[in-house]
Amino acid sequence: MHSSTNIPNNHQWLEVLQPHQSLFDVPLSEVWRKRYLMLMFVKRDFAANYKQTILGPLWFFIQPLLTSITFFLIFNKVGGISTGKVPQILFYLAGLSCWNYFAETINRTSTVFKDNANLFGKVYFPRLIIPLSIVLSNLLRFGIQFFLFLIVLLYYWWQQPLVIQPNAYMLLTPYLLMLMAGFGIGLGMIISSLTTKYRDLVFLVSFGVQLLMYATPVIYSLSLPTIPTSYRTVLWYNPLAPILETFRFAYLGQGMFSWAMLLYSSCWMVVLLTVGILIFNKVEKRFMDTI
Repeated sequence: MHSSTNIPNNHQWLEVLQPHQSLFDVPLSEVWRKRYLMLMFVKRDFAANYKQTILGPLWFFIQPLLTSITFFLIFNKVGGISTGKVPQILFYLAGLSCWNYFAETINRTSTVFKDNANLFGKVYFPRLIIPLSIVLSNLLRFGIQFFLFLIVLLYYWWQQPLVIQPNAYMLLTPYLLMLMAGFGIGLGMIISSLTTKYRDLVFLVSFGVQLLMYATPVIYSLSLPTIPTSYRTVLWYNPLAPILETFRFAYLGQGMFSWAMLLYSSCWMVVLLTVGILIFNKVEKRFMDTI
């Protein structure tokens, strides 16, 4: 004799888990309901990265400073790439402030499935929470580096007020950050989804981001004659270029600014972010079978 437990017909389930049936069925409402998980992942990332380091979050200051000094020695002194009238360290910090936010977002988002495979296999939650938590944790990092940039900016502005000319376009900073975050998370989710099947892409991400930096005005400005006109036109159509140029123009008064090109970057961001979310939403349903 086999015994069975009868469940009353009027039993009310608290939550029913079932796979999404549509590619466009993105669980944004569920992500919002479980936003506390996002904050937990942000705290986890921040603690995990610097828990056992001697200097801790001070590396947020040290890294851009050391990188700026390296750029100054290699590209300015040896390569002869001019930064115009803007002091070199300030010029490079302006570019790195935005670029590091994008680069860190795409690098970490591109390995989401590999880095969190054990967690995904044990408990259910909207997988989109992990990439969004990366955007938020990197925003904290950007805030610290941006604070460093402002200190250096104020110092040089006090010394050379006719050279350093911040303007009202600084109000665009939140929008520029949103664009960089959108590009980073969109491209990162596309790459992360592809790496569940093509593992070799993981090794190409860092190299590809490094190459992309040289095609983006981080160590140079498109407004300076250092870049030949023929190359300047091509580089200007890199959708990341108008964002970096606008940021530099807003805080330093040097750079190329165009509302049309900023709209061009915005359209690219929306497309990449939409494609990234849709591909991620499709792959996350079955990635445990392939990773």
